[in-house]
Amino acid sequence: MKTITIAIDGFSSCGKSTMAKDLAKQIGYIYIDSGAMYRAITLYCIQNNLFDGDVLNEEKLSQHIKDIHISFKLNKDTATPETYLNGVNVEKEIRTMEVSNKVSYVSAVGFVRRAMVHQQQEMGKLKGIVMDGRDIGTVVFPDAELKFFVTASPDIRAQRRLDELHAKGDTKTTFNDVLDNIKQRDYIDQHREESPLMQAEDALVLDNSTLTKEQQMQWLLDKFNHITSQ
Repeated sequence: MKTITIAIDGFSSCGKSTMAKDLAKQIGYIYIDSGAMYRAITLYCIQNNLFDGDVLNEEKLSQHIKDIHISFKLNKDTATPETYLNGVNVEKEIRTMEVSNKVSYVSAVGFVRRAMVHQQQEMGKLKGIVMDGRDIGTVVFPDAELKFFVTASPDIRAQRRLDELHAKGDTKTTFNDVLDNIKQRDYIDQHREESPLMQAEDALVLDNSTLTKEQQMQWLLDKFNHITSQ
């Protein structure tokens, strides 16, 4: 079976990261969470006071961007990769609503996207990877042999995200808070000038609104086995 690159794009809170992690584990590929990279930069901006409300100081960020180093290390206990910002594990911090509310502003900045795309393309040179994000199949790996575009209704995505937050101990965030955040992120992601969220022409669409994780995984594996056995 040939080794390929798998690109997974789609809307926020569709479960792309979990899907990509599980798929990579099933087929023995390396998983790269591109969204975590933008979340890590957002956390850096928050920690270094580069936000005034929702307004990002892009000039200062441009001065700092070369000092922001993002890497992934495997957690031996969970067998999943975790995100490190300048050598510090920030996997928990980048999943908060504070970061979620600001990440779309950071990821829309041209020089930020170009810096991250360069890093992602370097990671993927040897193939055998699964990467998820917003522009993987259109910008990062336009020649990926297998592309998925994932969607689900906003209400279902909001409930899934709320359940995740509750499981992590966040009892203050409401359903409407999450739904508003998702709708806002959808709009920003689809309308930004630099690498907007869009479905690649050759992507396979997966609406997982009513699918179980098992059904979803079987669908993904069927598509993978079909491509790699040709």
